[in-house]
Amino acid sequence: MAVVLAQGARVALGKDGEELGRVHMGLGWDPVRHTTLRPGLQALTGVDLDAACLLFDADHHLVDSVWARQLKSKDGAVSHSGDNVTGQGDGDDETVTVDLAALPSRVTALVFTASSFSGADFSKISAAYCRLIEDATGAELARYEVVPTGTHNAKIFAKIVRDGEGGWTMTAIGAPAVAHTIDALVPAILPHL
Repeated sequence: MAVVLAQGARVALGKDGEELGRVHMGLGWDPVRHTTLRPGLQALTGVDLDAACLLFDADHHLVDSVWARQLKSKDGAVSHSGDNVTGQGDGDDETVTVDLAALPSRVTALVFTASSFSGADFSKISAAYCRLIEDATGAELARYEVVPTGTHNAKIFAKIVRDGEGGWTMTAIGAPAVAHTIDALVPAILPHL
């Protein structure tokens, strides 16, 4: 059973000292429903959020990033499912897969975000979440549901950090940001590393 995290809460990943291999972070959101529109027109009011994973080293320098326009990390350990332009439908809208065992040792933190590079703000989102799934078993390890409302166009969902003993810890962040590019997200992320 998944651990449901509150903002700021953390959970150790893996059980009984067992190291995790491949995991994926599923991010989902729903656009606000416009009750005055016919159902066919509601699809046109979707919000195009872009999930991203930013990789940092121990000195908090950005090592790499994976998002809708760069679907794989340079080392190949992190990959993105591709762009969902509306947020319509059930389940994860975008997924980032991470092979934790294949990450270079210099990568100490992975930060998961969602941004509207077109500028749409989170007041147009009715629900948002991220969930970490173990690839081998399909088990949901942790889930964090965020309060999306606000005039910001980006949200820092969660981070996964090396715990120093070969394991990883996930922390729910849920911080709003205003950024139209991956590079502009970095200053908003740094206080959470």
